Amino acid sequence: MSKVEDFLTKEDEQAIVEAIRMAEKNTSGEIRVHIEKTTSIDAYDRAMEVFHELKMDETELQNGVLIYLAVEDRHFVICGDKGINDMVQDDFWNCTRDIMVAEFKKGDFKQGLIDGIARAGEQLQKYFPWQEGDTNELSNEISRG
Repeated sequence: MSKVEDFLTKEDEQAIVEAIRMAEKNTSGEIRVHIEKTTSIDAYDRAMEVFHELKMDETELQNGVLIYLAVEDRHFVICGDKGINDMVQDDFWNCTRDIMVAEFKKGDFKQGLIDGIARAGEQLQKYFPWQEGDTNELSNEISRG
C-alpha cells in the first residue's frame, strides 16, 4: 500500500476531515493532515517544510497542529506551532504519537489519525477556546505531496 491515493479510502478521508471539523469547532486552533509517498530528508524536517508551505505558521495565535505522514517510508510526525507547544505538557506529543502508533500497527490508519486529531483538538479547545469572531483560517482538507 505504497500509493498515496490508496492509503485512505474516500470514506476514510471524509471521516478524517469531519474529525478535523469537529476538533476545530470549539477552538481557534487549526489542524491539518498532510500525506505524501516518501521524503528524501528527515521526516521532522520535511514536516516543518510542509508546516510552512501550508501557511500553518501564519495562524494568529500560533496554534496550528500538523500531522505529517510519509506513507512508503512508514514515518509520521505530529507537531504544533509555538503557541500550542508552549501550553501542552512536555510529553503531550509523544503520548499522542503512541496512541496513533497503536492504531497504525493494527493497520487502522483512519482511526489512528482520528485519535490524534481528537487529542490535539482537546488541547486546542482547552488553551485556545473559540471566541466570537474566530474564523477557520486554514482548510480542513487533507493535503498531499
